[in-house]
Amino acid sequence: MNLADNTRRIADLALERAGNRQRFILALAGPPGVGKSTLSDALVEEFARRGQPAAVVPMDGFHLDNAVLDARGDRHRKGAPFTFDADGFAALMRRLGREPDRDIAIPVFDRELDLSRAGGRIIEPGHRFLIAEGNYLLLDQPPWREMGGLFDMSVMLTASPEVLSQRLIQRWLDHGLSAPEATARALGNDIPNAELVFQSSRATDVLLESGS
Repeated sequence: MNLADNTRRIADLALERAGNRQRFILALAGPPGVGKSTLSDALVEEFARRGQPAAVVPMDGFHLDNAVLDARGDRHRKGAPFTFDADGFAALMRRLGREPDRDIAIPVFDRELDLSRAGGRIIEPGHRFLIAEGNYLLLDQPPWREMGGLFDMSVMLTASPEVLSQRLIQRWLDHGLSAPEATARALGNDIPNAELVFQSSRATDVLLESGS
């Protein structure tokens, strides 16, 4: 199923389930490199076409700072579950669900600067549909497991190991790494994180295959 089909399928189901709710929160999970950001942006556009304002709430905004990771000796594992402020993300999602009538600033991750920017995006009262996007939103391990009740609907995006490996290596090549460095970075951290998502995630409402 291609991106357009996936987008329409999710939007159809979300609109059906939302009923008259003022705010509906959808969790979009999946391994690194699977295309979550692309699908999230497509969903925002699809909801807008249907007269339903939407916004993305990225889990990546809760990356621990490099200085923190350096102090802990975890910089080489940046992107693993323990390198995020999961409790902070959960607190934000609770607030977004409880306070749909006010502007709420959220952090976003700047890939070029390799750091999170506080207040990088504003969720407005008009944003009826929120797409919470991140690798570990369905991970069946604490503290991620406790987030289950924060989402009105969940979607898992998946892809074959071959496709993921190609995308992840290319991601590091695009960041200026040599071919050996890019391969080592992907195989040493990204692929193990992807395997964790595949092996240890909870059941989802919708399972989708990402195209190549």
